[in-house]
Amino acid sequence: MNVGFIGLGRMGQGMARRILSGGHDLLVHDVDTSHLTEIVAAGARAAASVAGVCEGRDVVVTMLVEDATVIDVALRNGGMRDSLPAGGIHLAMGTYGVAAIRTLAAAHAEANQVLVAGPVLGRPDLASTGQLGIVTAGRDDAVERCGPLFQVIGRRAFHAGATPEAATVVKLSNNLVLGSAMVAMAEGFSLVRKYGVEAQVLYDVMTEGLFAAPAYKGYGKTMVDRSWDQVGSPITVGLKDANLIQAAADLGRVPMPGFNVYRDRLLGAVAHGDGDKDQAVLAREQARASGLE
Repeated sequence: MNVGFIGLGRMGQGMARRILSGGHDLLVHDVDTSHLTEIVAAGARAAASVAGVCEGRDVVVTMLVEDATVIDVALRNGGMRDSLPAGGIHLAMGTYGVAAIRTLAAAHAEANQVLVAGPVLGRPDLASTGQLGIVTAGRDDAVERCGPLFQVIGRRAFHAGATPEAATVVKLSNNLVLGSAMVAMAEGFSLVRKYGVEAQVLYDVMTEGLFAAPAYKGYGKTMVDRSWDQVGSPITVGLKDANLIQAAADLGRVPMPGFNVYRDRLLGAVAHGDGDKDQAVLAREQARASGLE
């Protein structure tokens, strides 16, 4: 398959390497040209522009952080809408808002192109080993055409429906549940510490009992070890996603009182200078509120 890839950050690098490992012809583009060096050495070819990375491609993947960025890349003069061939697929694999996905879907449809949403579940280490989860949504035939890419990028694809925004809502809801779990762990660790108990004890009870799941084991361990300088998912990205969750809830008229606690803790962490730390630093934010730090 002829594939283009835009956005070679920490997640994008691993995903692009997996596409190469599947034997696909890969063109790559990033505004930071230093991100191109390793993937070109591995066998990809670099394109100097968005138009160039779309030329002759069956599918072009975007792995960009912000809604504004992916909309600009897709809709600017000479962008993806102007450059993808008729019938070409824009596979949007970042975490974007419902409104942004609706805008992209409509624009590509007008240009006789197709948007498939495929936001990923996981951190950069899973991207490099092909173990990401992928939530897919879009026209059935287009999702099927992307199947070979899903097979090399992820461990499993979860199909959400024919409307691209369906994948977005599933991804945002998953992030909501994960954020709520982090808040609950942070509160639990602060509570036991108030009574002179080491956080490790609660961690062992949780992860060897009812909460023996990767989210609790991974983020919980980072909280106990206070190793939030080793960043997988930073607070700033968590806050960006939280704002997308809030916007989706507002559009859907869905009250989410528990979510507001998570977002407030993220805002507090940014205010205390921890925006560049891993989201597990929410444990320190809760500790501050509890008079422990």
